[in-house]
This record gives sequence, C-alpha cells and structure tokens, in this order.
Amino acid sequence: MAGILDSVDQRTQLVGENRLEILMFRLAGRQLFAINVFKVQEVLQLPKLTLMPQRHPHVCGVVNLRGQTLPVIDLSQAIGMRPITPSENSTIIVTEYNRSVQAFLVGGVDRILNLNWESILPPPGGAGRQHYLTAITKVDEQIVEIIDVEKVLSEIAPMSTKVSDEKLADPLLAKAVGREVLLVDDSTVALNQLRETMSQLGLRTHSASDGLKALQLLKKWADTGEVMTDKLLMIFTDAEMPEMDGYRLTTEIRNDPRLKDLYVVLHTSLSGSFNEAMVKKVGCDNFLSKFQPDKLVDVIRERLQLDE
Repeated sequence: MAGILDSVDQRTQLVGENRLEILMFRLAGRQLFAINVFKVQEVLQLPKLTLMPQRHPHVCGVVNLRGQTLPVIDLSQAIGMRPITPSENSTIIVTEYNRSVQAFLVGGVDRILNLNWESILPPPGGAGRQHYLTAITKVDEQIVEIIDVEKVLSEIAPMSTKVSDEKLADPLLAKAVGREVLLVDDSTVALNQLRETMSQLGLRTHSASDGLKALQLLKKWADTGEVMTDKLLMIFTDAEMPEMDGYRLTTEIRNDPRLKDLYVVLHTSLSGSFNEAMVKKVGCDNFLSKFQPDKLVDVIRERLQLDE
C-alpha cells in the first residue's frame, strides 16, 4: 500500500500544466471519492487507535505515527454518510491541509489517476453530501466525487478569520479601504474566510469558483476599457481548481498585455516549499499558505507599499 505514493518528483512536473493526480477511494459504499495526491503524505493500515474523551463526533480517536499524534476523522460520517467502523484492517489516508496533518478513515483505496483539470467539473447543486464536494469527474463511466476537505476540517476545527488589533492599527492599511480584490477558489469555505478577513480592511471583493471563470471575468472587465491595475489591487488564487488551476490562470494573466501587470498571490493549502518554486515558474508575485489572517494582511501591505 505504501508504494501507491511513490514517484512524487514525477508528479511535481504536472503542476503548471493544468494537470493533477487524484487518489481515489471508497467510503461506506460503492461510490468513488477522491482528493488531490499533493495533499496526501501516505496511505497505510490503521495503527492502534486511542479514544479521546469529549472528541468531535466525526473523530474516531488519535493514532501515534512516528512520534506525531494525529486525529483520525471518519470521512464518511463527516460528509453525511453512514459511519465506518474502525478495525485493524481499516485504511487511513494521512494528509496535510492548511499546515495541519490529520488522517482520514476510509473504506479502501482504489488507485491514483492522472487527469487534466479541464475534465474536472464543478459539482451539481443539491443537498446532502453535494455540499462537501469541490468537483466531480468521470472515470470508466463512473462519477468520481472530489471532496472539499477544507469544509470538512472547518466544521471540526473552525479557523479564525480575525485580524489582530496590532495589524489593523497600521496606518498604511487606510489605502486599502474601498479598493477591489478578486478572490479565486473552488472552496466556499476558503472564499468566505477570505471575504471575512478582507471586510475588516474595508476591501471590496469579487469572487470566482475556478480559474477559467476568473479569467473570463478579467477579460470582460478589460474589454470595457478598464485599466486593470487601477480596478484591482490584487488577485488571490487557489492552486487546485476545476477547469483551470491557479498556475495556469497566472500564466494566462501574464500572457495578456491588458492583465499582465496585475498583482497575483497564490493562496493555497498545498505545501509551502513546493509552491515557492512554482510561484517563480508561473510568475506569481507572492505566495501564502492557508489560512493566516495576519499574514494575509502582511501580503496586502506589501502590495500597498508598491504604490508609495
């Protein structure tokens, strides 16, 4: 099972090419689900599970993995399906999101698949677990549902969007009031976090749920004759999104003379060291790991200083 995540170096070559690899798995039924391989540290058999008093209902317990204590989350129960009963034969997927590491209990791992982001589509509207999906795709005529892990984690351990009083006292931030920013993310949780933080600075926000929609919006504004650097203070974009990822979006922005000078920040839950290299490759102006309100303000401050 450990071999399923070999050749990570080869996978890094996919980024910036509008491609991704997904790890497919089942939960408490036959339906296939998936998450991005870049979020996955390892797949292994469930180690000894320790129960914790007053734990969240979706947390089965904790495991000790090489000296690190990790919560084990029943992903099936967390997205509204029937729970999975942990056993010594159970499988966990160890992931890193937003600078935190956790394990997800799953029914079993299927395989890894290499896809083009254009084949990843927004999820259909509806109730139930649809709210926990960022996208869907089709593999061998079967629908694969890609889970919004940020939403799952936010319900178990909500992140604060509050900017510290010390940061808000910075007089330079007065220049942000009334300015416009574009937020691009396929996670409704991530967009709401950004909006709540931006509102504390008096910034006006526009949003798009994927890179393609964002690019279409930017071109629409440019077609009306808007000077884009006057209209937008900056753009915050996620890395992985349906139809067009954040790396390709940045490349497209740099290739359009009307858009090329826009200030683009890669705002992602993917690992920092990897993305810092990608920022240089595709031409982003800055990089920020999710979700850190005070550091978000620092990045906005850096942008405002360019106007002085």
